[in-house]
Amino acid sequence: VQLQASGGGLVQAGGSLRLSCVASDRTFSNYAVGWFRRAPGKGDEFVAGITWSGGDNSYADSVKGRFTISRDNAKNTVYLQMNSLKSEDTAVYYCAAAPTRNRRGENVYEYWGQGTLVTVSS
Repeated sequence: VQLQASGGGLVQAGGSLRLSCVASDRTFSNYAVGWFRRAPGKGDEFVAGITWSGGDNSYADSVKGRFTISRDNAKNTVYLQMNSLKSEDTAVYYCAAAPTRNRRGENVYEYWGQGTLVTVSS
């Protein structure tokens, strides 16, 4: 499965962006999907996750109430709606798909997109 992330760009603080993650294969609809980000000089951070059905979402505390993850399986696409953006949201955002879980029940992300840059100016 190949993932293509898009929708990044330059936005002022308080603005909004919507990221998209499009998959090349319909099996994507059976996978949990997550958005991650890597800010300059920092490690990877989980941002949001969604189950295959879209019925259960999870968010990092830093984005709760501002970001919304959703999916349209008919379009093989997962979205990340980002509102009330802050300068600390500046990062490269990646989407990833998890076809399996480990013994602890955690998603195992095997497929990764190339990343899209989000820059929030203050």
